[in-house]
Amino acid sequence: MAYKDLRHYLSVLEQQAELHRVKAEVDPILEISAVTDRMCKSPGGGKALFFEKVRGSQYPVVTNIFGSYSRMCLSLEINHLDDVGKRIEELLNQAPPKSILEKIAMLPKLFEFSKYLPKTVKSAPCQEVIEKENPDLSKFPVLKTWPGDGQPTDEGRFITFPMVFTKDPETGRPNCGMYRIHIYDKKTTGMHWHIHKDGARHYDKYKALGQRMPAAIAVGSDPAVIYASTAPLPEAVDEMMFAGFLRREPVGMVKCITSDITVPANSELVIEGYLEPGEQRIEGPFGDHTGFYSSADNYPVFHVTCITHRKDLVYPATIVGKPPMEDCYMAKATERIFLPLMRLDMPEIRDLTLPMEGVFHNCAVISIRKSYPGHAKKIIHGLWGKGQMMFAKLLIIVDDDVDVQNLSYTAWRVLNNVDWKRDVVIADGPLDDLDHAANFPRYGSKMGIDATRKTREEGMMREWPDELFMSPEIVRLVDRRWKEYGF
Repeated sequence: MAYKDLRHYLSVLEQQAELHRVKAEVDPILEISAVTDRMCKSPGGGKALFFEKVRGSQYPVVTNIFGSYSRMCLSLEINHLDDVGKRIEELLNQAPPKSILEKIAMLPKLFEFSKYLPKTVKSAPCQEVIEKENPDLSKFPVLKTWPGDGQPTDEGRFITFPMVFTKDPETGRPNCGMYRIHIYDKKTTGMHWHIHKDGARHYDKYKALGQRMPAAIAVGSDPAVIYASTAPLPEAVDEMMFAGFLRREPVGMVKCITSDITVPANSELVIEGYLEPGEQRIEGPFGDHTGFYSSADNYPVFHVTCITHRKDLVYPATIVGKPPMEDCYMAKATERIFLPLMRLDMPEIRDLTLPMEGVFHNCAVISIRKSYPGHAKKIIHGLWGKGQMMFAKLLIIVDDDVDVQNLSYTAWRVLNNVDWKRDVVIADGPLDDLDHAANFPRYGSKMGIDATRKTREEGMMREWPDELFMSPEIVRLVDRRWKEYGF
């Protein structure tokens, strides 16, 4: 059964001893962040944190709700992170029916897509309180997470777990993305969407039309909805339908008070508003998931027209910074969930890992079933042309007998297998907006490494050596006699 809302999920975390309540009063300016950062870096990601008394606000704050493998599985109601990917793979691998009986047998699978479409409801918990006359963002416990956040003219507070809802003005297609929100004052914020994101494309269309753009920021929902807003989905796929697929139940959506944007009915807080075409303001700096401050720059301005929320709202926030942090576990879920989609175009891919140290876009290690000379380099170039993989600064390709989840063994294989002149590909192309190492914003060089076994056709003039393995009978003998050795 799907979680009804955020508080339902929190109650399950508490039952599973995955949540710690902080009863002492804490400051939303840096203190909550410092406590959360320390908890994130404790063994296994620590626990989710529920701060009951937050200085300057009547509402509690929760952090680190996804920050471990166990909580990530609990949030999606699965046993293993691969489980969702297996469901996707099962749906994608349906062969065309050859008979009436096979068509009938496929109906449940086809129905599975349609039954997850979001449904509109007339009343919603997120609209228990409606503040339209004088909406005020300052009453909510929005955090300042790092000392250098924000401009000298503001407190440096950012909404870090926002689900930003927009609509394409031409097609009417909705989009939900997670873009940080810089609080300027009681009624104005920055909207930090990068030029590669769907929300930014919607904004560009409104700007070209010379029209004001409606938008809504929802904070706090059931965990599948929150996660879905971060997922690297194709533009044509509705994030709320994907959330319905994850939770196996449609997401209830409610129309905003001041626009026709719809938001999850079970949200804790909804901030409605608009963006004027062409209006920009300095947003940032912000201590980001790279572990460095992202620079201040001009971004669109969001004007608040209405705030709705639950009477007893719980405010969720995520703290990003040097890994490991909560977002690292969300990224590992994305790695496992979207692997089947990568295999659609490249079925030779066996496995993938995005090391936490690479903060999503800096490094990916992929194992493949190599079939021909140059196969690894084909994968490298193919991945750079595929969705958000275009941001990968380092792609390492290994053979399918390498367990890429074992980074120590993988590094040993890579460092022994590579001839740098022969096996390295350097290319220029788009980079993530947060990459600070390139000479130009959003554009620079990236590297691919072919660490597979080489053939004569690839310039290998010698026989490839065999890896060392002990003979199986001796391994069994030593296993059997291990205690005799006195260990």
